[in-house]
Amino acid sequence: MSDSALDAAGSSLPLSPSRPAAALRPQNDVRADSAGKEHVIDAMRGFAALLVAYFHCRQVEWVGMQAFHQSVGHSFSLSTLAAYLTFPIAWGSAGVPIFFVISGYCIHRGGALRLAKDPDYRLDTGNFWVRRFARIYPVLLAALVLTFALDWVSLQLPPVNHKIREIGLQAFLVNLFSLQGVAGKTFGSNGALWTLSLEVQFYAIYPLLFALRRRLGMTSVLAIVAVVNVVSAYVLERHDIQFFTSYWFSWMLGAWIADAKAHAARDARSSVWLYVLAVAFIALGCAAFHFGQYGAFQFWAVGFAFYLYKALERRNADTPGVRLLSRFGDFSFSLYLIHLPIFVLLSSILFRSSLQMSIWPSFGYMLVAVPVAYVFYRLVELPAMQWSASFKPKNVVKPA
Repeated sequence: MSDSALDAAGSSLPLSPSRPAAALRPQNDVRADSAGKEHVIDAMRGFAALLVAYFHCRQVEWVGMQAFHQSVGHSFSLSTLAAYLTFPIAWGSAGVPIFFVISGYCIHRGGALRLAKDPDYRLDTGNFWVRRFARIYPVLLAALVLTFALDWVSLQLPPVNHKIREIGLQAFLVNLFSLQGVAGKTFGSNGALWTLSLEVQFYAIYPLLFALRRRLGMTSVLAIVAVVNVVSAYVLERHDIQFFTSYWFSWMLGAWIADAKAHAARDARSSVWLYVLAVAFIALGCAAFHFGQYGAFQFWAVGFAFYLYKALERRNADTPGVRLLSRFGDFSFSLYLIHLPIFVLLSSILFRSSLQMSIWPSFGYMLVAVPVAYVFYRLVELPAMQWSASFKPKNVVKPA
């Protein structure tokens, strides 16, 4: 499985939007963002959300590359070429470490900037948790209700899609309290919710991490988290228990970048070789994916961290491609939360959940899910952003 402009000034969810929040911020924050907005954050969010969504779309609608190749052989029709061009989507789960790295960066960026100005700065834990709750839970609740409604319809169209799990009250509460992966499975067909529980756990532990950062320094904390990550993965992941400690390192990489950037000289420039390292680690992740997703996840996180560290130096990277992806980044959280139940419903209605040999329906699925997610964002997520922003501490101006 986050509002860079809104939350980078204080805290952020990795799948949330950015620009529309400008109207919700105090005027001084708007001026600060217009002077140094990090466009790469929104673009990476949009890219990651589309990548994960289409990765799931192919799983729900298509027979898969192996079965397709065995069926069509070396035919070079337009349909065949279109299917083969989607081959890189086989590594679509790489979007998740992008979200985690970005989340760590955005959550810690505001605190890192304040610590750079005032080493004695202390995080307002209560306010941080309240704003995170207001930002996440109204959207999550609406997504769970929508998942229930769509899956209920899908269940009336047998054979039942294999993506649909339990949609009872217990499963609903497990996901509402972000305990999926620990106390139960994801709700209904919405398997993408597994990352949201980890995000909530990251936020719950962040005040402790912030306190450790003040005492030990960010590099020492990163090293500690790396050790915890390895031990947790060995103890928990092999028993199919997904807890934040097994994914903490990827999130912490983003926090480390935020801290490093906050304390670096404004005109500091890093080596272009970071891009080369990014490509190398991402390629390693794709190779490691053959042996298991978890190992690939770690390589991808490091690769995307290298990319982010270097890409953040391009403060005015406002190319057409970046602008387009940023638009998707605005409602990437909504798209991430509701795309799977939409795909399952479409598959149940159109094909009675049978996998198709043609790749074309998958493109149509995306053309439905993206606008629905945008409407969901306008109706549900944007009001949640406003509610969260209302808890942001007001700047107190002392009289002269």
